[in-house]
Amino acid sequence: MKKWQIFLVSIAIPLLAGFVGSLSTASSVNSWYATLEKPPFNPPSWLFAPVWTVLYLMIGVVLYILWTSKHPLKKQALKLFAIQMVLNFLWSPAFFGLESPMLGLFAIIPLWISILVCIRVFKPISAISSYLMIPYFLWVSFATILNFSIWYLN
Repeated sequence: MKKWQIFLVSIAIPLLAGFVGSLSTASSVNSWYATLEKPPFNPPSWLFAPVWTVLYLMIGVVLYILWTSKHPLKKQALKLFAIQMVLNFLWSPAFFGLESPMLGLFAIIPLWISILVCIRVFKPISAISSYLMIPYFLWVSFATILNFSIWYLN
């Protein structure tokens, strides 16, 4: 593949995972989710889509950097990237699709850990790829606290 093709595929993978995950969100965000008690720091629903879109674009750039790298840790890094992407994908069906904040916690906590591991493993390959994961880590940290709070309140 040419580099521009790798770039497009790298961007498309997280966006596609996010889109497919959002299908389970759409089915319950205005019904089940609207009935839940939420903490005062719960952001407005409209904020989630733009934030996740920007994060998925950043994650796509990370995938491109890793994929085009010649570093000996490349294979390990790509496996870790895939693991965190699968965990990311599983959260929406667990939380929204199954309407279960507890199952959401079972998905998001390993996701949070995997992102932290990615930040560490990606750094020797590319500091930029590691730094690009930090906003994602911070958002998932916030989402974890929010998920826990919703579980606790309900």
